[in-house]
Amino acid sequence: MRTILNRVYQSRVVTELDMSFWSGPLLVLWLYLPGYLANTAAMFGGKWLPDLLGIEPRPIDGGRRLSDGHRILGDGKTWNGLSGALIGGGLLCMFTHWVGGGNIVENGVFLDPLIWTDSSDWFWIGGEWGAAFIVGFSLGLGCMIGDSAGSFIKRRMGKKREGSESSQAPLLDTLPFALCTFAMGLLLFPDALVGNSDLIGPMFILLILTPVIHRSTNVFGFWVGLKEVPY
Repeated sequence: MRTILNRVYQSRVVTELDMSFWSGPLLVLWLYLPGYLANTAAMFGGKWLPDLLGIEPRPIDGGRRLSDGHRILGDGKTWNGLSGALIGGGLLCMFTHWVGGGNIVENGVFLDPLIWTDSSDWFWIGGEWGAAFIVGFSLGLGCMIGDSAGSFIKRRMGKKREGSESSQAPLLDTLPFALCTFAMGLLLFPDALVGNSDLIGPMFILLILTPVIHRSTNVFGFWVGLKEVPY
């Protein structure tokens, strides 16, 4: 199949890419794009589509509060947004699979996240495109788990979002979603390029840069009217 490189190329591919300080983190960003843009997809599913179609957003916590008087997650975490993130993540991985299909090191960092996978892998359902969707779906889920964990901690600290009221917590808004996204890839897809353990170093570098990337995407979401605040 055109999208699969033999596993014997694994060490050569990762080693050559890591020769550059920036190529490793850029490769990780490309491979984990479904997770990194899951929040943007969640904005479409949780705000843009509901506003367009007149659908009432449904908070995941159902409006419930804990003994500290604060919401469990708040209005910003909805089933609508979760659905958008999961579907958007799946579609984005199909896109990166299409762009990276057949690429090798000489083509730069835009490699196929399904490199070294085949029909023997657990997620190979519905062929290569179904597998790509499942990978992206899983990365989007990892992002949402981490994002929700960050929101849970923020509410316990009294940093809340109710309606248009929001709060700024740069590290809690970025590190949990990135860590959970990386963990999802490493744990579920260790035999694929996207879950290769040799990319942990570049993941750490990207983790440091994530607050800047996150703020940029939120500013864009605010600029186009998908977010009520630019953070």
